[in-house]
Amino acid sequence: MAAENPLDAFIERIPEINELSSDNKERLGMIVGHVDEVVGLEHLVKCLAEDTSISGDDIIRCYVGFEPSGKAHIGWKVLSLQLRRMLDANTNVLIFLADWHAWVNDKFGGDMDAIQTTARYMEETFRALLGNPPEGPGPGQLQFKWASEVMESSEYWARVLRCSKGATLAMVRKTFTIMGRDEASSDHDLSKFYYPAMQAADIFEMSIDIAIGGMDQRKAHMFMRDVASKYGWEKATCLHTPIISSLKASGSRMESFDHKMSKSDPAGALLLHDTHERIRKKMRKAYLDPEDQNSPVYELAENIVLPEFGEIVVTPDPRFGEPSTWTTLEAFKEAVTNGTLHPLDAKFGVADGLAKGLLSVEAYFDANPDALNAVTALMQA
Repeated sequence: MAAENPLDAFIERIPEINELSSDNKERLGMIVGHVDEVVGLEHLVKCLAEDTSISGDDIIRCYVGFEPSGKAHIGWKVLSLQLRRMLDANTNVLIFLADWHAWVNDKFGGDMDAIQTTARYMEETFRALLGNPPEGPGPGQLQFKWASEVMESSEYWARVLRCSKGATLAMVRKTFTIMGRDEASSDHDLSKFYYPAMQAADIFEMSIDIAIGGMDQRKAHMFMRDVASKYGWEKATCLHTPIISSLKASGSRMESFDHKMSKSDPAGALLLHDTHERIRKKMRKAYLDPEDQNSPVYELAENIVLPEFGEIVVTPDPRFGEPSTWTTLEAFKEAVTNGTLHPLDAKFGVADGLAKGLLSVEAYFDANPDALNAVTALMQA
């Protein structure tokens, strides 16, 4: 859960926070209060203090990039909750649909039509997750941009070359985890060595003030900041959100990104389009040991259910217990540990909260089925 005042952790290092107006302090708290890591907060504080941005106007622009690769899993809820906070904090939220990046990364075997079909589904999915907010380039608005649009500029490719200049092959290999690849996987394909430079160039080309990504994207953001230092370019603030583990993850496996939830492992992943019954069925098998404080069940509670609803409601079979409501992760975990709450009931309580949070997605696609139907047909082909 977020601290009572999420800015306390930064004030000693960045005393200028104290000089912000109360409204801007509130905006800043909304922006940083639920992330795992903030890098380069000084830039964002400057934007708020001086009513400016990298573009030179008063619109703070944040971005998150996605490779179109198939149907969405529950990890998108973590990002969408953060993007909702960004909209509420009156920033412009740009969702970058990285179609050419997906092509480089061999998604759909390099079939660009399939990649772009999936990108259109992603647009609709985020409209559903974010409550169909107003769209446009202004504060508090959502916009979508495709890599294929940005790459039409010759200036973009000049940036890619500048971002590549001085980067050794060894340095680039270390960033391959951003593509879900190991360091030795791509020596046969030169295009993949341009991927980190492309991702950095995206941020510079679109004048991004806040780059958002899961913790698995940290290396890409640090590469971007190194490039900015080299050329004297302004550095975007980077926000890194939690990674949700596979439902089967346990113990030491949860300490690296190898544990993260992936739709390529259906038994370990919850999809946004899973029914309530299916979510319960998958959660029944999720790892939860009362003697272990680490569990994907706790991650889902901490990063999705509690931030969205402020409570976990457990409704066991009346033969075995009374309904209960938990408003903190600590109390919820303690109840599982001491036997007050049966692990299966805890799993189902979290499952019910997740399903509740997906009702709007179900309703949206019931009314607007075309994009989902197209991706479903694509996945079944």
